[in-house]
Amino acid sequence: MKLTTKLTGYTLLAATMMTAPMTPALAALDANEETHLTFMREEEKLARDVYLTLADMYPNASVFQNIAEGSEQTHTDTMRDKLAQFNLPDPNPNTNNLPGSIGVFTGADYGAYFTEKFNILVNWGSNSELDALYAGAFIEELDMHDIIMCPKIVSDLKGIAEDECGLGYTDERPLINAYSSLLDGSESHLRSYVGQIEAIIGAGNYQAQYLPQETVDAILGR
Repeated sequence: MKLTTKLTGYTLLAATMMTAPMTPALAALDANEETHLTFMREEEKLARDVYLTLADMYPNASVFQNIAEGSEQTHTDTMRDKLAQFNLPDPNPNTNNLPGSIGVFTGADYGAYFTEKFNILVNWGSNSELDALYAGAFIEELDMHDIIMCPKIVSDLKGIAEDECGLGYTDERPLINAYSSLLDGSESHLRSYVGQIEAIIGAGNYQAQYLPQETVDAILGR
């Protein structure tokens, strides 16, 4: 299935993919699917690690702790389990050795990228609670793009076109199911962060940071 950045509702894509033909659960992944799955293991860890760090900075803002310890921990574990299911190595096998693993990324291909991204996001969030909420919303927008399409860094480093990895590319049922669940979670998290942001800046004033505005508006029910 080909995608473009003009897509206005990622939930529509997820629903479409759930009707894709069934394939053997343990069919071999192609190189693009392997690359994307490995990347997503690290990106889900990034979200969890940033939120845990922001939760320590702003203990009264329960949204960070709730999302980190609930959904994001589950998401990181889901990506770990998919790697194991397809006999792929885990780029961050010590992910759950908390708190020492927070902000530590050991993947050979993207470890440096995620380390830098972690530091940038935490520094941004350290400016104020509102900035921290914006950082959280940015992560969720980025995550939704990267679940469905090839992340920009993957395209740059591996020469894979944007529509040649991710949920919009794979026909493997275990990946379709896992990515669809991640996508649902990210949409819910974005709504949570935007709700907190707009309690400060006013209802309807949040502007998309990574996704097209019409996509964010659709997720927010506008």
